[in-house]
Amino acid sequence: MKLLTQFSMFLFIGLFINMNSVNAQDEESKLPKGLSVSGSLDVYYRTNLNTSSNDISRGVTIAPGTSFANLPGFSLGMANIIGEYEYKKTGMVADFVFGPRGEEAVFGSDGSANIINQLYMYWNVSEKITLTMGNFNTFLGYEVISPTGNYNYSTSYMFSNGPFSHTGLKADFDLGKGFSLMTGVFNTTDLTEFEPNDNYVGGVQLGYSNDQGSAYLNGLFSDDSYQVDLTTGWDVAEKTYLGLNATIADEAFSGAAVYVQQQLKDNFGLGLRYEYFSVDGGNNFNTLTLSAPIKIGSLTIIPEVRVDSADEEVYITSFNRNNAVESSKNLSSFVLAAVYEF
Repeated sequence: MKLLTQFSMFLFIGLFINMNSVNAQDEESKLPKGLSVSGSLDVYYRTNLNTSSNDISRGVTIAPGTSFANLPGFSLGMANIIGEYEYKKTGMVADFVFGPRGEEAVFGSDGSANIINQLYMYWNVSEKITLTMGNFNTFLGYEVISPTGNYNYSTSYMFSNGPFSHTGLKADFDLGKGFSLMTGVFNTTDLTEFEPNDNYVGGVQLGYSNDQGSAYLNGLFSDDSYQVDLTTGWDVAEKTYLGLNATIADEAFSGAAVYVQQQLKDNFGLGLRYEYFSVDGGNNFNTLTLSAPIKIGSLTIIPEVRVDSADEEVYITSFNRNNAVESSKNLSSFVLAAVYEF
């Protein structure tokens, strides 16, 4: 009941803000100069195609081992409210999330901080250098927390097992001719409120971008671990996009994913994701996801079919007459998501 109340409240706020933005086309905006408000709402329906129903009474939710879109039936994603303010050379971002997706995204936070997705300030020292301090979403990987930034609604194993957010200090450098460099020092990954163990993490990103796409080589390093990540995507034809994400985390996991997106009409396209993911000393996964987003103004409807397969029988399919679990190496599922952006 508490979650539904919060969701209803922020749905109302989002619609109110959106109405104001429409009215602002005919009259001067009432927001202070430099202040902007944006966000999104998402809900979905999910069912498995090759298993029996989920049995919540046994504490069993039959879903891929990835983040977010894995609850049964009609389910809530999150309400996302983002406030941004910029004045001369400085600015700030306050990004709040509510709902199951939001709670999972900020799992490393407690108390009132568990609604903070991002909270940071920045200083444009010059046209080429920006300093940022606070809590911000990770620079690693192809996918992001907000569903508005992903073509597929469900997420990959690499995203789900990698970092979600960092808290610390970073410097972004524009090197010219499309090249960029970021360096930073952060708390232990996903410990977003404070650093309890003096175990700081170094981060670096070397990037290149032009009108056709971009490529980023990313790294996180500490005394006892590292993760190296390559993210790239290019328009290979007028309406065809090809993306690639590859990553390796020391003594943890490795994987690669290919993203192919074809725009068929102005408001309709197809997106295919293939991912191979390997847990060190554990299981290997192959996943194929087909999404068909349909845009209706600010609303996007996303029907999606996903097939997961593993080397071992990790997906629960049913309970037999003796109440014992029956498992499979494969899981097929269907999702129908609705995402509204304002």
